[in-house]
Amino acid sequence: MRHEMTPAGRVAIELDENGVAQVRLIRANKMNALDPDMFAALIDAGHKLHDMKGLRAVVLAGEGRSFCAGLDLTSMANTARHDRAPLTERTHGNANHAQQVAMQWRKLPVPVIAAVHGVCFGGGLQVASGADVRVVDPTARLAVMEMKWGLVPDMAGYALWKGMVRDDLLRELTYTNREFTGAEAGAYGFATLVDPNPVARATAIATEIAARNPHAQRAAKRLFNRYLESTTDEILMAESLEQQALIGSKNQIEAVISQMEGRKGDFVDP
Repeated sequence: MRHEMTPAGRVAIELDENGVAQVRLIRANKMNALDPDMFAALIDAGHKLHDMKGLRAVVLAGEGRSFCAGLDLTSMANTARHDRAPLTERTHGNANHAQQVAMQWRKLPVPVIAAVHGVCFGGGLQVASGADVRVVDPTARLAVMEMKWGLVPDMAGYALWKGMVRDDLLRELTYTNREFTGAEAGAYGFATLVDPNPVARATAIATEIAARNPHAQRAAKRLFNRYLESTTDEILMAESLEQQALIGSKNQIEAVISQMEGRKGDFVDP
């Protein structure tokens, strides 16, 4: 096991022997609400995971009673406006600081599984939406909360929800801030799977992913990250390029042999 802690003790990372990183928001006394320290810790966690040797999948969850209650409004209000970079400043590639907190899970080279329980409001819902897969407790409480405070979702929500949630339903939830349950989230598209033990289910999925050819997993994620915004011609070429690099590679041959021999694959990490 490998353990890491981000600055301010807001996020913990534990990498197991299978290559699955358990990432935990650990501000449980505040239901893991997002304050400046939590923003910084999540960004730091993203950097650590991006460069982590042996990483094959991530499980993202919150400690305590909830996944994430959204913005800590008191803390954010106490942060002077002149101390913040303009929201239009692209500090992380195509994203600003707050957007990167949610978008970075989509940008990680490996699959990310979010395990959601308790409250998942506003910015917390956008963070969870950055994952490739979301496993949600049926009793969880979710909401697109921003307009309650006179704001709009701006932590990459619109980019992440595209193709995930039906447009008219997303509009209604955004305009009204109506709470919905984890069970409803499954029907709406916010949840991939609904399970009363989301961390266990997410870990099982991540462990299964980690047992596959890691180069193929990363190639698949690259394709998923571009296919919604690419033309048919671009997608077809991207598939061919990724497949050409995989066919006959050491890990691809091992995938075939291990399946034929009925054993776990012995793969080389990227």
